[in-house]
Amino acid sequence: MNPDSVNEATGPRPSLRRLVSPRSIAVVGASEAPGSLGECVLSNLDEAGFAGDLYLVNPKRAQVRGRTCLASVEALPTGVDCAILAIPKSGVLDAAEACARRDAGSLIVFSAGFAESGEAGRAAENRLAAMAREHGIAIEGPNCLGLVNYVDRLPLTFIRTPIREPSRAPGAAVLSQSGALAAVLGVNLRHHGLQISYSISTGNEAACGIEDFLDYLLEDEHTRVFVLVVEQIRQPRRFLDLAARARALGKFLVLLHPGSSAAARRSAVTHTGAMTGDYQVMRAKVTHAGVVIVDTLEELVDVAQLLIHRPQLPQGGAAVFTESGAFKGLALDLCERIGLHLPELSEPAADALKKVLPGFIAPTNPLDLTAQALVDPGLYGRTLPIFLAEDRFGSVVLVIILTDAATCELKFPPILEALRGLSTTRPVVFAALDEGAPAPAQYVKALRELGVPFYPSPERALRALARVTQTAARRILTVGQFPLHIALPAFSGNVPEWRCKQVLEQCGIPFPQGALAQTLDEANAIAARIGFPVVLKAQSPALPHKSDVGGVVLGVSGSDALAAGWEQMRRDLARARPGLILDGVLVEQMARPGIELFAGARNDPQWGPVLLVGFGGVLAEALHDVRLLVPGLSVEAIEAGLHKLQCAPLLRGFRGSQSADVRAAAQIVFALGEMMLANPSVQEIDLNPIVVYDDGTGAKALDAFMVTSDASTAATPQNSIASPT
Repeated sequence: MNPDSVNEATGPRPSLRRLVSPRSIAVVGASEAPGSLGECVLSNLDEAGFAGDLYLVNPKRAQVRGRTCLASVEALPTGVDCAILAIPKSGVLDAAEACARRDAGSLIVFSAGFAESGEAGRAAENRLAAMAREHGIAIEGPNCLGLVNYVDRLPLTFIRTPIREPSRAPGAAVLSQSGALAAVLGVNLRHHGLQISYSISTGNEAACGIEDFLDYLLEDEHTRVFVLVVEQIRQPRRFLDLAARARALGKFLVLLHPGSSAAARRSAVTHTGAMTGDYQVMRAKVTHAGVVIVDTLEELVDVAQLLIHRPQLPQGGAAVFTESGAFKGLALDLCERIGLHLPELSEPAADALKKVLPGFIAPTNPLDLTAQALVDPGLYGRTLPIFLAEDRFGSVVLVIILTDAATCELKFPPILEALRGLSTTRPVVFAALDEGAPAPAQYVKALRELGVPFYPSPERALRALARVTQTAARRILTVGQFPLHIALPAFSGNVPEWRCKQVLEQCGIPFPQGALAQTLDEANAIAARIGFPVVLKAQSPALPHKSDVGGVVLGVSGSDALAAGWEQMRRDLARARPGLILDGVLVEQMARPGIELFAGARNDPQWGPVLLVGFGGVLAEALHDVRLLVPGLSVEAIEAGLHKLQCAPLLRGFRGSQSADVRAAAQIVFALGEMMLANPSVQEIDLNPIVVYDDGTGAKALDAFMVTSDASTAATPQNSIASPT
């Protein structure tokens, strides 16, 4: 654990030990009224057998449950570890400040009505946060359900919570900004027989957020998986650092993040006071960091179950055993949609299966065992080892028809016997094909004891496996080789195209041949050197969109055409942008046609640099055919991303056309990402279009635009001109 780490933005963080594992507790608002917050907290502590010092505060009662009640917070002894404020919002600030004066180590604030309710509530929450910073107090909430430390049998919540004896095996910690979903997840995880180490509802996070609790618990020996429900990641870069630490420790973060829709983002503001950022940027960044991101509560629990039972991430595709030919087809369809690869059997494996299968069962993946296992129970034991010996299979999913109690008694014993005989670190997953059929508890328990998670439907099992398998593959496909820092123009703001290209050429990004001209004679000399036809482009930091005002002349095929184009550009610019000062005119080779892509990069203020790639022109706008990528991906991973675009068949050769040099395009995007990683002063870069030629013949970026945040003044060419003359 790392309770006393330092946040550069806010100063030293308070120790969370006194909040998560308090030895002394004060319940402010203690009560005997059934269903009241104070009564529920006391019931939980009594039922859990809390043996530490317990102080009750209620000015209206001398005793509660036979215990003496103090009349005010001021009557508390100094140094109580945790004060639980089970009182209305109107009394919270006064009580919190009184607790601070008594040197309380931490507070849990249940009350709502703070930042999520408007400006007045936000001001009150800011007072809580300021008090926490001033006194070094850890605060959970406001607007939270509290926490449950299952390891130490500490239910500090008003939700009735059964405390079971902890398992020796590591389990899951629930960290949720939503209190309701923290409680729901507790029920769901217990239903699946999963051990919970901690459940913490962070609410509005006035002082302590998801990142703080994750930091504190990351090295906890009782926790393998962190189940996260987060409406806003408030410290994105710290969260990414924690994800990297988790990966190094062999721990897993599974994240459910509402906010992909505009309506959900608006809802988050009123719910927990979150000010949500760009959801797609968040998703790309955390996924790249190794976080398993899911879309539903069901997936959240299903992925957690898989990772708790099988901490070794599956490498490669999956093998599916089933007992239905129709489901075999359904599985192929589903796995294609969700991105779970089902490799074909190797020839040796197929030959081995033929020796142990009856002639009417084809050796394929998925493998349809039909109903044969009912009459030949040893079939599981003969076939499973063959699949698990294949390197191309990283996991096996058993999709079994259970039907009724009698069928279960026939099938479970030989399956369990086969599983006990296996020696493999690869996940084996059990799924009932007929959800709702009886699955005797003793058999489900026996599966889980063997590290085989049980799912009530194959769809849930396959989706969970797809999420985890994709995370494993993503770790293989990342690199981190930043180039040397490249000297950028001493400029703040827009960098004109000619200078942008000078910089990006140092990264290995190819552009058409060309140079900057300030006179017509210079333009003719450049054109003669590089060869006609050429394109003319007006250059100025104040002209990011040149073609809109006549600043681009295409297809100039000779000296006369160049002079005419030069004059036409001068007239158009004088009319559209009178007084515009140009650096000059960029004279470039006219690129031959090819498939047009675009690549953009921006330095997100919260998450850092991100990349956007897609098809150029109207396709990008009409179909929103784009992919958001993260700098640091390998060229191979970027290439795979380009092949996932909707119009990717155009890259692979369409209706007799040649396939495109996708590798060359990916290398441009890779270089763009490395440029962003190495140069944080770059705020934005656009390459549009990138023309991709036939396979093996390369790609070129035709236009480039950059914005930097360098505070120094731009240097301009020696002979700046008002217009091309």
